[in-house]
Amino acid sequence: MRTVLISGGGIAGPVLAYWLRRRGFAPTVVERAPGPRPGGQAVDIRGVALDVVARMGLLERVSRVRTRMRGMSILDADGHEVDRSTEATFSSGRLDGEDIEVLREDLVRMVHEHTRTGVEYLFGDSVTALHEDETCVRAEFAHGPARAFDLVVGADGLHSTVRRLAFGPEERYAHHLGSYLSVFGADNFLALDDWQLWLRDGDAGFGIMPVRGNGELRIAFGFESAPLPHALRDGGALRQLVVDRLASLRWEGTRLAEAARKAPDFYCDAMAQIRMDRWSRGRVTLLGDAGYCPSPLSGQGTSLALVGAHVLADCLARDNGDHRAAYAHYERRMRPFVTLNQALATENPGGPASEASLAHAKNALSLDG
Repeated sequence: MRTVLISGGGIAGPVLAYWLRRRGFAPTVVERAPGPRPGGQAVDIRGVALDVVARMGLLERVSRVRTRMRGMSILDADGHEVDRSTEATFSSGRLDGEDIEVLREDLVRMVHEHTRTGVEYLFGDSVTALHEDETCVRAEFAHGPARAFDLVVGADGLHSTVRRLAFGPEERYAHHLGSYLSVFGADNFLALDDWQLWLRDGDAGFGIMPVRGNGELRIAFGFESAPLPHALRDGGALRQLVVDRLASLRWEGTRLAEAARKAPDFYCDAMAQIRMDRWSRGRVTLLGDAGYCPSPLSGQGTSLALVGAHVLADCLARDNGDHRAAYAHYERRMRPFVTLNQALATENPGGPASEASLAHAKNALSLDG
């Protein structure tokens, strides 16, 4: 049985492990967090990605926890409503569509529960070195003993350690899109009832949605910025920058800043895409954001992770474990799909891509191709 080390326990990694296990591989997932990560924004499952979830037998469960918005209001910088919609929201698109929006933490938990039987999970650890020879890849870990694997997959996000170890520094592949995004939770201090608020104030803005039966809020705050210096990228300095930017907003800035300061699930990172000429080198390949992050501006990161995991497992199975042929096949099938979906992030700067572009991109691949 061929062994596969998957770095990253979010969505892409465990979904790949599920499909590999079904095809006779022995997957091991290593994740630096102590367990499935909580928090995060609402994410979308669209087009062919819905077929992946259905084939996993999770579509009904995912549908039960989907967000159920009635609509949204668009506010000016002083908090006055200038437009509203009961047909669509910026976060999920048309409310009467087939696509599903869920909280990321719900999807992560559900996929982990669905895969933990038959998949080895190594929580609280991470890959520190990879040494490849003609027969295997020897992986060293921060805490556990070194082990040999037939294949290694980096599914460890925008700042992938596996990509750095196998392909070189992140700066070669990351393309900054001119902004940063912060996401955090708070009590529903605005008393929103299945209704989103969107506001822009100068070069910053936010979207706020109620979750958990309207008991909580998820706040997504974005601001335009060139790449920040490394000194500002540690958690404390970046959080303080976000707190200060929020405090300068004219409407609800004080309460939003306080929520960001206290949030245990605070997150902030650059809006960037990973663009690479190839995703594989030797026995190592990349999956999801590690290889082709489209950025949250595309709304397709989760769908690319789900589809990429299915395609990669399918290619490895079809090519009888010949990783060279399988990785080449994986790239041929996925690259046109990735290109279309990455383009959604830049089609309409400052706003969502057109419905026509999204409809084309989200369905531009056959799982059985």
